[in-house]
Amino acid sequence: MQHLIGNAVTAWFFLFFSSSVYLVAQDNVTLFAESTNRIEQHRKENVQIKVLDAGGKPVSGTEVHLEQNSHEFLFGSNIFLWGRGRTEEQTKAYKDRYAALFNFATLAYYWPSYEAERGKPNHDYAKQVAQWCKENKITTKGHPLAWNHADAAWHGSIDADELFQLQLDRINDCVRTMSGLIDRWDVVNEVSDFDRDSQSPLHTAMWKKIGKIEFTKECFIAARKADPNATLLINDYCTNDEYVKVIEQLVDADGKKLYDVIGIQSHMHGGVWDNVTIWETCQRFVRFGVPLHFTELTILSGESGWMKETDWQSTPEWEEKQKDDVLRVYTMLFSHPSVEAVTWWDFSDQGAWQRAPSGFLRRDMSPKPAYDALLEHIKTHWTTYAKLKTDENGTVTTRAFRGTYTVRAGNTVTPYSVKKGGIEELVITLK
Repeated sequence: MQHLIGNAVTAWFFLFFSSSVYLVAQDNVTLFAESTNRIEQHRKENVQIKVLDAGGKPVSGTEVHLEQNSHEFLFGSNIFLWGRGRTEEQTKAYKDRYAALFNFATLAYYWPSYEAERGKPNHDYAKQVAQWCKENKITTKGHPLAWNHADAAWHGSIDADELFQLQLDRINDCVRTMSGLIDRWDVVNEVSDFDRDSQSPLHTAMWKKIGKIEFTKECFIAARKADPNATLLINDYCTNDEYVKVIEQLVDADGKKLYDVIGIQSHMHGGVWDNVTIWETCQRFVRFGVPLHFTELTILSGESGWMKETDWQSTPEWEEKQKDDVLRVYTMLFSHPSVEAVTWWDFSDQGAWQRAPSGFLRRDMSPKPAYDALLEHIKTHWTTYAKLKTDENGTVTTRAFRGTYTVRAGNTVTPYSVKKGGIEELVITLK
């Protein structure tokens, strides 16, 4: 339980509930204790179902079964190892366990590997992954379309102006090609501190020449033109005021936002955020009035650290701590009304970033305690299964998590969606 609530640290910040703003004192313990009420308030809707007979009269005393099939909230991970396990058994385990837990997937669009040879982007593999996701009712996102850590071998003789045009052409090509399979994009990655020590001097020089904000704007304009209906994200590991300044400037000449979602990275290799840090980070970006996605969440099941030279090991003791931290962090994020997606980084320790023990699966694709615990928590605590009986008016009412449902009344089976914004009565006429 200590891992679930953390140490008490007092902080002042704004809580945004409904249309009101309250200034309150909060701490780690209180924030977690109130998460259940926040989830009830912000993740559920009132549901009303009316059952009629063939003649249109209400039927009382009829059992109504409400079974949730999918979530509106996006629980995901990067899916970089799809189809690339060391054995067929590992490849199958990766896919099966992914589909069992997640409804959201981030596909890799790193330019040097995606287009290793000029003019030959690896659309075929991306289409395979995205099609599998579609068949398994998993929403997809591409990451990233633009990032200055992106010098490919064939970029070597290209000047800044040509590289900029190639960047815009790449955005147009990827977004148009994948439309209908991928309709969400991390458009520009890590803008705030883009000119830190870079392993990609060509792209960094090009960004500097065009201008940090102007380059970012042009990338968003290109992505929007390629698919006007796509959901476009800005994404950054900076969660401070530097990122706020970038976002403030991402508007067109009429002041309209160029982005749809704010992406927040949260790699916790150096230590897991406490509840106050999680909440304050969310609150920093609430004022922009768009959804927040935690795009890259990492909690280790091994010794904390960054860029370790030796191979990291996942240990039973650390795996138990990872499980507790995962449940706490996911609960806090799920309880915040502005957060609409959480993406884990990476799904498996096999091939993980920095070779860290960051996965929900071990290198042999066996599940860690965090995987089992989160799966059970989502399916048991954050999913609605209800068995109700109609009243004298032929009506049942309840509260249910947003998402898609199968409703059964007698021999009648009806699909149903619970959406944000209040009661939408479902009327069922028995066969």
